[in-house]
Amino acid sequence: MSLSNITLSAAVRQNLLSLQGTADLLATTQGRLATGKKVNSALDNPTNFFTAAGLDARASDISNLLDSIGNGVQVLQAANTGITSLSKLVDTAKSIANQVLQQPSGYTSKATFTSAVPTGAGPLAVAGTATDLTVGGTNSLGGQAIKFDTAAGTTTITLGTAANQVNTITGLNSALSAAGIQLIASVNTNGSLTFTSSNDAASQVITNGAAYVAPPATASSSVNIDTTSGAAFTAGTIVAAVADPVSQATRSSLVTQYNQIITQITTTAQDASFNGINLLNGDSLKLVFDETGKSTVTIAGVTFNPNGLGLKSLTAGSDFIDNSATNTVLTALNTASVTLRSQASAFGANLSIVQIRQDFNKNIINVLQTGSSALTLADSNEEAANSQALSTRQSIATSALSLANTSQQGVLQLLR
Repeated sequence: MSLSNITLSAAVRQNLLSLQGTADLLATTQGRLATGKKVNSALDNPTNFFTAAGLDARASDISNLLDSIGNGVQVLQAANTGITSLSKLVDTAKSIANQVLQQPSGYTSKATFTSAVPTGAGPLAVAGTATDLTVGGTNSLGGQAIKFDTAAGTTTITLGTAANQVNTITGLNSALSAAGIQLIASVNTNGSLTFTSSNDAASQVITNGAAYVAPPATASSSVNIDTTSGAAFTAGTIVAAVADPVSQATRSSLVTQYNQIITQITTTAQDASFNGINLLNGDSLKLVFDETGKSTVTIAGVTFNPNGLGLKSLTAGSDFIDNSATNTVLTALNTASVTLRSQASAFGANLSIVQIRQDFNKNIINVLQTGSSALTLADSNEEAANSQALSTRQSIATSALSLANTSQQGVLQLLR
């Protein structure tokens, strides 16, 4: 039988519709309580649903980037750890070089050059003295321009009493020191001059020729007293430095210790990697901060092996042989320390930037998710109250439907 053949009174039908509406509302409220959302599909609220979906999608994309940003932080931390270790190794190498400086000079005697005996008034009867090298400018040293050739160039010092000339040992040594020439001058009783290598340049080679000659591997430096300086300096006498075998053996052992540190610098720089990226071995790090890929940062790596730091392995018998050679190594080590500190500061600044963006992304994810929740989440208190109210309404509607059927029940009694 079709339902259309069943006739309901207006009151019954009205109450029935009310019950159906209440049941629908109750079902909706129960669904919201079960899911915690007031918008579960586009049918509930298209605008809110798709807006919230967009916000959730962006939050998810940014959340995926946090993993790579976190890895980037660890790459920088690994590089910083490597620099810290490299700095300690460089400091250890400095201590070895300083031990060398505390050793005996390494040579029992240093190289010397002695000029010919000057001729002219007074050189024999009245020899040149520390305060009057040219006997008032009347012997053959007067007016002589001594030329010293070094790796840095040629320095000319003129002997005499005129302006811009020197006529004392003190003045001559001051001029040599100011020019960076590692010689100490002294005057002999016969009026000749002797130039001796300084303590720091104990391995120095002195030549007496027409031009500068580079030092051999066994000497830290060389100086040429030019033969064009004058007769007294054309046929001078040269005595080579004499090495101290005991001291040189000690210095050679320190070279071995130094080279072990250089090896550790190489391996430490190679091991300062994370997830296949090593900022101390020439790699670079690129990080993406937003879902569009437009906000990025590229952190350039460095090569901090010994060559990259300006360091190298030393050779026994050629390095650490005197203070001058040792100070050259110390200068390179000090430069390496400055380079390491500077790069540590640069990596520290980059790390701060990455961590700030990492925190920003976490906060922006929270903002996006909060915005999405505001559009879709149901108020559980409100929905619980609605559910209670609808249950009460449903009970009342059921009673009202029963009352609406009372008249028909009276007819039923008459039929009985």
